[in-house]
Amino acid sequence: MTGRPTDYEALPPLPLAGERAARPRRLRRLIGIRDLVRETRLCVEDLIYPVFVCPGRGIREPIAAMPGQHRMSVDLLIEECRVVADLGIPGIILFGIPSHKDSRGSGAYDPDGIVPQALRALRAASSELVLIADVCLCEYTDHGHCGLVQNGQVANDETVELLAQAALAYACAGADIIAPSDMMDGRIGYIRRQLDQAGHTQVPIMSYAAKYASAFYGPFREAAGSAPQFGDRRGYQMDPANAREAMRVIELDIRQGADIIMVKPAMSYLDILHQARHRFDVPLAAYNVSGEYSMAKAAAERGWIDGARVRDEMLLSIKRAGADMILTYFAKEAAAVMA
Repeated sequence: MTGRPTDYEALPPLPLAGERAARPRRLRRLIGIRDLVRETRLCVEDLIYPVFVCPGRGIREPIAAMPGQHRMSVDLLIEECRVVADLGIPGIILFGIPSHKDSRGSGAYDPDGIVPQALRALRAASSELVLIADVCLCEYTDHGHCGLVQNGQVANDETVELLAQAALAYACAGADIIAPSDMMDGRIGYIRRQLDQAGHTQVPIMSYAAKYASAFYGPFREAAGSAPQFGDRRGYQMDPANAREAMRVIELDIRQGADIIMVKPAMSYLDILHQARHRFDVPLAAYNVSGEYSMAKAAAERGWIDGARVRDEMLLSIKRAGADMILTYFAKEAAAVMA
């Protein structure tokens, strides 16, 4: 063709429809567009804050391995919980640090133990928070295991009876949710029956259903003084290599009466969270554990990572994998940003 080309002739050839449509960056260009198309949203209502309560008054003792976390006496815990509630965080989970430990972990199920004391005080202070009581013996035994030790092994059924006593003590003291973390077989059904027979039919159970024998618990064990004095917990906590077993254990706990199931730890077990989300139609919790928290804090203190961005990315990944609620030591600082 001679002469000046028409406007139509000057245009480049149109790409195929598929190529023209494949421009994902169109939806990333502006912050407003990114907000509109965001698939997963993390909010303050997703968070549960773990706290450590100890005997005494006026105690706020820093936990060296967990920067920003403290062991607190009941009076200061009440003040802390007002801050937590003001941030919009809906709940806390209580871990007790007893003044005395023994081979039977008697402080765990003492009606006047440290956790019942804290629960009653928070109730008297009209706390708006959902009060979750962790149920285990490890913080209370002098050997650091999660149950009674007989012939060098943790005795399952005898331990379950003591766990049920602890659950009852906490329910009577005002716990809104009971959270057994021991990984004994059959403890969910036994605790459910004991709670119901005592009239606590409305108290839900949050089961640490898939709790793995993880190396990420180290800082917590320093905080709670609960490291095993011999052996380890691989005889009752789950093998990190097993995913199908987690589904079986979760199903067992649901059948026994668990209202909420938990996967612990969270970050290295996002695949377990994802599988559980697609297989079970019950509320799903994930515990962003102490080691995950402390690693991020340590790296941020050294300037190796942007601590705030890593925190938010970690929590968002847990939510994206399927968690409805996240137990995390980051809860207060994350909530402050969300506010």
